[in-house]
Amino acid sequence: MNQQIKDRCKIISKNFKEINAERKVLLEKLASHIQEKLHSGKEINLVYVCTHNSRRSHLGQVWAKVAADFYGFNIHTFSAGTEAKAFNQNAINALKSQGFDVKKLDDATNPKYEVIFGENKSNLCFSKTIDDETLPKENFVAVMTCGDADENCPFIPGCDLRIGTTYFDPKSYDNSILQDEKYTERSNQIAMECLYVFSLVKN
Repeated sequence: MNQQIKDRCKIISKNFKEINAERKVLLEKLASHIQEKLHSGKEINLVYVCTHNSRRSHLGQVWAKVAADFYGFNIHTFSAGTEAKAFNQNAINALKSQGFDVKKLDDATNPKYEVIFGENKSNLCFSKTIDDETLPKENFVAVMTCGDADENCPFIPGCDLRIGTTYFDPKSYDNSILQDEKYTERSNQIAMECLYVFSLVKN
């Protein structure tokens, strides 16, 4: 893992007290499920879902992979939505500012990106719907990152746990003087909660 991201993980992981008790109950449920998968020798697949699969779900996909790696676990992370738009540039910029190397792989309307956090450590990120062929069809957790997606996806086939860890959408601050600050704030919150989950999982 690259040093800047590793240092950020170390700092964030010392501040789990900032997560409120109600939120911790949800995150501990996810950690328990991951622990059960680990003990049974099954792959761990997390699919982060929001409406447009453009901001919060991508941040979840990226930080969950990083958090697992930070604590020594190898997992598979994905993101999806009820609609496919594109990985939002402001979310990409937030990740870049936090030490990620983000490489655009094509010039499509909905481009693919490689989000790199260390040597041979990366995520493939692009916007897609929940039925996309690249997503697991069974043995996965659906982590709902926005209330709208939770309401509009009443049933997600194949998932063995659906959990609602909703986040305020930084889109509200697009083109404002607070834009970069709010995207970084949301990225940090998602990073902290992902790190908290994997801090509870034991080999």
